[in-house]
Amino acid sequence: MANAPTAILADAVREAAHPLTGDTHDYDPLLDLVGDAHFVLIGESSHGTHEFYQQRAQITKRLILEKGFTAVAVEADWPDAYRINRYIQGTGDGATAIDSLSGFKRFPTWMWRNADVLDFIGWLRDHNDSLMQDIQKIAFYGLDLYSLYSSMEAVLTYLDKIDPEAAKRARFRYGCFGDANEDPQSYGYASSFGMSESCEKEVINQLTEMQQRAGDLIARDGWLAGDEAFYAEQNARLVKNAEEYYRSMFTGRVSSWNLRDQHMAGTLTEIVNHLEHTGRQAKVVVWEHNSHLGDARATQMGDSGELNVGQLVRESYRDDVRLIGFTTYSGTVTAASNWDMPAECKNVRPALRGSYEKLFHETALPRFFLNLKFGGEITRMLQQPLLERAIGVIYRPDTERISHYFEARLSDQFDGVIHIDETRAVEPLERSAHWEQGEPPETYPTGM
Repeated sequence: MANAPTAILADAVREAAHPLTGDTHDYDPLLDLVGDAHFVLIGESSHGTHEFYQQRAQITKRLILEKGFTAVAVEADWPDAYRINRYIQGTGDGATAIDSLSGFKRFPTWMWRNADVLDFIGWLRDHNDSLMQDIQKIAFYGLDLYSLYSSMEAVLTYLDKIDPEAAKRARFRYGCFGDANEDPQSYGYASSFGMSESCEKEVINQLTEMQQRAGDLIARDGWLAGDEAFYAEQNARLVKNAEEYYRSMFTGRVSSWNLRDQHMAGTLTEIVNHLEHTGRQAKVVVWEHNSHLGDARATQMGDSGELNVGQLVRESYRDDVRLIGFTTYSGTVTAASNWDMPAECKNVRPALRGSYEKLFHETALPRFFLNLKFGGEITRMLQQPLLERAIGVIYRPDTERISHYFEARLSDQFDGVIHIDETRAVEPLERSAHWEQGEPPETYPTGM
């Protein structure tokens, strides 16, 4: 089919869209789309938009209460997220919800140390506290692999408690990383270019040893102790994968991107296997960026050889998966100008012509949900390639077309999309002067 003119597309989207008005039944069509699926992957087109966090939380609460979902897995480091897991299940040392977020010290802290996440964590704790003792509590996990050194420390802490001799062996193996001064990129650079030996063999041996003992611990001590064993084993798995990831950073973007998303998809599978092995139901909501959760095969990313979590989970679980994306046209966003720079409240430029965001803006609907899996004609019409915007933790409006847009076929990429035309920046728990000051509007100083 030839590409339809924009005006015809906008009319078709308007006709098919379900407006979101703030009513308690707003997401009934989305829950109908979910049906009996065990995996709902909910994206975001930026890492710093209040409405994306807020609406994902609302949807997730309904999935827990009405569809029996039992776990939330997010684009965060495993040890940091597991501190939240302990808090919401009442087994951690943190006395408050904000204490449970204390592990998020690495840039970009605002991704998880923000007001919307804090509210959601409080709700999860209250929900779990309200359950009868024999009812499965909601779990919270991180899928990412950046925590090389904190994961090594977590393994050692766990082994010190249960098996001091095994802890000695682990310390010897992990001592291989000593020359990198706890800088994973320095390790990756040195090992990639032959300046030091890689630690590949040591991290594989450590993971293998821990895997061999995991089943015995669960059989002996039950699922609660089994959770801690699983937490430690997953840290060992993360160390193995992170070691490979940091070596791959210097061999090409596609290689490192694929390793990261393969790790995240693999971690999701390990979570499911663990829950089922310990006699619990596994229905998981995943929160990540659109670029990770929309099927890469329907995007310019896939054309260049990149895969992602959405693609891998679809390939593994087929129709047991629903992929939901978020888009916005304009507003503000919390982002940095470069890596490790302070968070700023930045203006989001109106979306470019030829993009899905611009198309959705032309419907004149402020907020809507669009079913792309069972949408009939609109599903077919939105298989044509258009631009799609992606803002991560870095936002560079001056190079926006190159830095933040790629081509995609939306109805192949997602099963549903939520568009919020104007959005505002997520509020970090620690607001720097850069964030408080924000950017002047683009019409400054004329006000026109």
